[in-house]
Amino acid sequence: MEATGHYWLNLYCALMDLGIELHVVNPILTDAMRRMSVRKAKTDTVDCRYIADVIRMGNYSDVSVQTSDIQEFRQLCRFRYNLVDEAGMIKNRVIGILDRIFPEYSKLFSNVFGTTSMALLSKYQSPDSLLKLGTKRLVEFLKKHSRGRLGEEKAKEIREACKHSIGINMANNALSFQLRMMVEHIQFIEEQIDELQKQIEAIYSRCECYLDTIIGVGIVSGAVIYSEIGNIDNFDNPKKLTAFAGIDPSIKQSGNFTSTKNTMSKRDSVYLRRALWNAATVAAQQDPALSAFYQKKRAEGKDYMTAIGAVSHKLCNIVFAVLRDKKPYVPRV
Repeated sequence: MEATGHYWLNLYCALMDLGIELHVVNPILTDAMRRMSVRKAKTDTVDCRYIADVIRMGNYSDVSVQTSDIQEFRQLCRFRYNLVDEAGMIKNRVIGILDRIFPEYSKLFSNVFGTTSMALLSKYQSPDSLLKLGTKRLVEFLKKHSRGRLGEEKAKEIREACKHSIGINMANNALSFQLRMMVEHIQFIEEQIDELQKQIEAIYSRCECYLDTIIGVGIVSGAVIYSEIGNIDNFDNPKKLTAFAGIDPSIKQSGNFTSTKNTMSKRDSVYLRRALWNAATVAAQQDPALSAFYQKKRAEGKDYMTAIGAVSHKLCNIVFAVLRDKKPYVPRV
């Protein structure tokens, strides 16, 4: 069978329980076989034939299926990413609505989605509603939700922005209602993320994989990396892990031409690639060796994205060594 989405997993587990020998094929191989066909056809029968052709040619290796514990851990980590992305999409919509009904609002707070700002938006969504609140009550509200950091000065600034706002009044009630719903949705999702993160951290604390000792890799990102990789013994060398993360360079060559502007292959685990990339942006500034490597790439004329991609490649090698040796990372000065 091929590992397509989640559809294969139930059958895989059922057949494993019966003691049947199974081989799981990477769907990238069957897709490549499908592209060789002139006719554009995709049915269950055709898909089975492509899998059979891949096996017949012998140019494949089994996809490593992780233990149930790793699969559960991976599911939690991926679910967290899904929630973070969902909250991010709603935040973009909130900014879009604020740009229409209260465009000055984004300049009032350093972070529109900070605690005080979110509390304010959940109660008062338009300049008119904030003006009706009054200065005294607004000061009390700000002091309460900012733990005393904000007060009369910020209240006067908000009221001044409300008085001179150029926000539209058309469909204001509908937009305000929509804004309140979305703010409450963001708050709910963030509560879920906090709860989920505690569970992830609890599981990670029992793994003893030392990934969080790598500069740029926190507990959550370390959990993602560990759950996506699973058993490091499934990878013979760092190059295979790099390919699994999809940060290996694609190759373009024809005749005497060899491209020097190759991009990442971006195959296999998008979650692992994302975690490594985020860690690389921090390591490029804080890790002595990786920072020097990043500066070298920039000095060579590489743009920011290319340089960070090179750092993430180096970081993947470090991850491989830490998991293989089961020892904390010690940065080279």
